[in-house]
Amino acid sequence: MKTGIHPEYRDVVFQDVTSDFAFLTRSTLGSKESVKWEDGNEYPLVKVDISSASHPFYTGKNKILDAGGRVDKFRQRYGKK
Repeated sequence: MKTGIHPEYRDVVFQDVTSDFAFLTRSTLGSKESVKWEDGNEYPLVKVDISSASHPFYTGKNKILDAGGRVDKFRQRYGKK
């Protein structure tokens, strides 16, 4: 394996912005934000829109998640005229 070409693999906290659920895992993603975790250490914070705490499949709640008006764009493009 070549040295110096791979991104740094480190501990990162992912936080679901809709349900305020957070989990610590390892990733190559970085962030300018950081958060103090339960163990007292600071880790980079990556905010996500959907996680297992807010996804309709895992929660059993069916709600429409329209990020950026995708449904409206689809209806405009392919809807009845």
